[in-house]
Amino acid sequence: MLSAEAIAAAHARIAPHIRRTPVVSVDGADFGWPGVRLVFKLELTQHAGSFKSRGAFNNMLTRAIPAAGVVAASGGNHGVAVSYAAMKTNHPATIFVPSVASPVKMEQIRGYGARLEIAGDRYNDALVASERFVETSDAVPIHAYDQYETLQGQATLGRELEEQAPDLDALLVAVGGGGLIGGIASWYRGRVPVIGVEPELAPTLTRALEAGEPVDSPAGGIAADSLAPKQVGKLMFPIAQRYVAGTALVTDDAIRDAQRALWKSLRIVAEPGGAAAFAALLSGRWKPKAGQTIGVLVCGGNTTAVDFK
Repeated sequence: MLSAEAIAAAHARIAPHIRRTPVVSVDGADFGWPGVRLVFKLELTQHAGSFKSRGAFNNMLTRAIPAAGVVAASGGNHGVAVSYAAMKTNHPATIFVPSVASPVKMEQIRGYGARLEIAGDRYNDALVASERFVETSDAVPIHAYDQYETLQGQATLGRELEEQAPDLDALLVAVGGGGLIGGIASWYRGRVPVIGVEPELAPTLTRALEAGEPVDSPAGGIAADSLAPKQVGKLMFPIAQRYVAGTALVTDDAIRDAQRALWKSLRIVAEPGGAAAFAALLSGRWKPKAGQTIGVLVCGGNTTAVDFK
């Protein structure tokens, strides 16, 4: 478990290198929930376009980085963030991504000066390739979610959000490998119900909670480049068992609808994974109570311009 002190220390460490991303408070009636207040945490405005920069910088600033630099496997956003953090701290980076990674994310990785390698069709393929690379080089691996330094960095988002919106009655968070929700749940420790939102085609945390341990799950859907590893992380799972209040599964169509609604009402362009948490609310897969204030994390925006007609 991450302590509040460890999370606060990480926040102080990475604060000079990240943005304090904004929140926007919205009348829930705008989205079909009268009597409810919605607080959107706009982490898509973070450096490199997602929350992943928090964990990336915490790794770069706490570990000894050799001349060979760092290596990471990523569906896209983690690789973008590690590439950005490596560039800013003057270290080389090698990033392995699957073929499903979006072209815009691949372009960002190369743009930050990292070496990009495409390996296989899914995140797990890229992870295996990165592990082989570690065996033949001195590069330091930075795991996308199943690593203490990564969890600690992502947890700073929870600390920051509680300062900005101390009166939340629940918080909706998208789940891929679980580093984000594990970090956030470590900060709140049950003070606020944290709800994990997953695509129906990638129910990693839902399956794990049902089984009592991380298990292989399907890894498909519109958000496969950010929310579709085979399993949630082993480090975050006991945190989820204790502090995650539940999960909600959403369809690809619901995610698309959430993207359109965020653009239409707030002029926010979120990637599919970034809109997944809101999809649970918009589709009614998770329902708030009248009078509540609900936090919605928009965690990523690395996408090409999309016509949301």
